[in-house]
Amino acid sequence: MSKLPHILIFNPDQFRADALAHLGNPASVTPNLDRIAREDGISFENAYCQNPVCTPSRCSFMSGWYPHTNGHRIMHYMMHRDEPVLLRTLKENGYHVFWAGKNDLVPPTDFETCCDEKYDPARPDPDLHSFDDWRGDPNGDNYYSFYAGKLTPSSDKKYPIAGGASKHPACREKAYPRYDASDWGWVEGAAERIRTWKEDAPLCLYLPLNYPHPPYGVEEPWYSMVDREKIPARVPAPDADEASLKPSIESWIRKGQHLENWDETRFTELRGTYLGMCARIDEQFGILVQALKDAGIYDDTAIFVFSDHGDFTGDYGLVEKTQNTFEDCLTNVPFLIKPPASYAVTPGIRAGLVELTDFTATVEELTGIAPKHTHFGHSLVPAFADPDYAGRDAVFTEGGRLSTEEHTRENESLEGEEHPERRLYFPRLNAQVQSNEAHTKAVMCRTKEYKYVFRLYESDELYDLKKDPKEEKNLISDPAYQQILFSMKERMLRFMIETGDAVPHELDRR
Repeated sequence: MSKLPHILIFNPDQFRADALAHLGNPASVTPNLDRIAREDGISFENAYCQNPVCTPSRCSFMSGWYPHTNGHRIMHYMMHRDEPVLLRTLKENGYHVFWAGKNDLVPPTDFETCCDEKYDPARPDPDLHSFDDWRGDPNGDNYYSFYAGKLTPSSDKKYPIAGGASKHPACREKAYPRYDASDWGWVEGAAERIRTWKEDAPLCLYLPLNYPHPPYGVEEPWYSMVDREKIPARVPAPDADEASLKPSIESWIRKGQHLENWDETRFTELRGTYLGMCARIDEQFGILVQALKDAGIYDDTAIFVFSDHGDFTGDYGLVEKTQNTFEDCLTNVPFLIKPPASYAVTPGIRAGLVELTDFTATVEELTGIAPKHTHFGHSLVPAFADPDYAGRDAVFTEGGRLSTEEHTRENESLEGEEHPERRLYFPRLNAQVQSNEAHTKAVMCRTKEYKYVFRLYESDELYDLKKDPKEEKNLISDPAYQQILFSMKERMLRFMIETGDAVPHELDRR
C-alpha cells in the first residue's frame, strides 16, 4: 500500500462464534457482520482465543504472546510499559489511536502510552453490574443466573435503527428508545470521530465493548428479534458419571448457580436474550461501517472483528464462563477481517484453525511495522484470497494456577465485601479461592479432529470432535485412543517448548 490503512478493531466481550447467522445459527440476527463475510471480507469459523476470561485473553491478542509466555494468566495482571502492546506500537508508528470501551488490558495509569484519546462519554443508564434488583431473591434460582431479560429504557427519546437490522420484522418502527448504557456512547463517539477525521495521520479505533457479556439483558427491538423456536438445543448438564470425568470447577459452579431446576423454556429465553444482545452488537457494528462509508474511508480501512472469549449460555447447565475449562462455547470466537480494498479478497468463510494471536501478526503485515519482540502469531493475509486457507495444525488455550501461587487465587475479587456471596461471580470465584484442584493450571491442544486438555491436579481430557462435537464423553482412559493421546501430548510438548519464553530484542552489554 502507498499509505498506512486506517484500522477498526471491533471487540465485543463474550461473543460465541456460533452466535453468528452466517456460521449456521438459524436464530441469530447479525446482518451487518454477515454482509462483511459475504461481500468484502472473510470469517474464520475455527478461531480460538488463548484464555477463556477477559484480561489474559486481551493481553495475548494485543501482544501475540500466550498467557504463559510472561505470566499473564489472571485478571489482576495486565500489560506493563515494558511489555509489547499493539496499540502502543501503532501509536509510536504514527497512528492516532482512539480507544472507546472497557479496559482489562493495561493499568489505568498507562492509557496515555497506548492511545491518543481515551473516550468516556456520559451514560444516563447504569450498566447491569451497577445494581442487582433484576436478580430476585438471594435464595432463589435466578440470583446467580445472570438473567435480566428485556430492559426498559429510562428515556422516551428515540434513535433510528441503522443497517440491515432495520429490515427485520421485529422493527415495526424506524426508531426506538435505548437502554443507553456504555456501549451506545462509545459507538457513537467513535462514529463521530470517524466522520470528523481530517488529519493526515492514519486512524486506529479500538472498541472493546461490554455486550454480549452477561448479565443477559437487552432492550427492544433486539429483544424480540430472536425467534426462540429457532434457537439450537443447548448441551445438557452431564450426569453424575460424566461429571466425574469433567473438571471439578464446573461441578462447583453448577452447584453454586442453582440452575438445576431450570426447564428448557427458561434456558431458551436466556439464550434468546443473549442472541438479542449479539443482534444489538451487530447494529452497533453497522453504525461504524456506515460512518466509514460516509467519511469516504471504508475502502482504506482494515476492519477486525473478534471477541475475547465465549460464554456457556446454558450449555452444560452453566452460565458465564470459567478460567480453566476450554469447551468450544468458551474458546471458539468470531473472527472477521475486512482488508483494505487494495488487497485481493475472496469473500467467505475460512475453515482453517486460527488463533487470536494471529491478529497482531496480521496488523503488522498490513502496516509494514516490524515487531520489536518475539511473538507467536501468524499473519492471516494469505487467507484473504485463498478460500481453502489451511491455517494451523493445532490451536492452544490455557488458564488456571499452581497450588503455591497464592497471589493468583484472585482473592481481590471477593475481599472487602461484608457479604461476598452477593457478588454476581461468587460461584466461580469461590471455587477458585477454595480449591486448588478446581482452579488447577491447564492447557488445551485442539486439532480439527481432537481436543486434549492437560491438567496438573485433575484428570486430563480427550474428545473425539468428529464423533462428539459437544465434548460430552471424556476418552482419556479409553485404550482405543491411546495413540491419539500420545500424539496430542507430543504436540503440546512442542508447543510449550516453542513458546515458553520470549527473549527481548534489546540485548544487554556484558
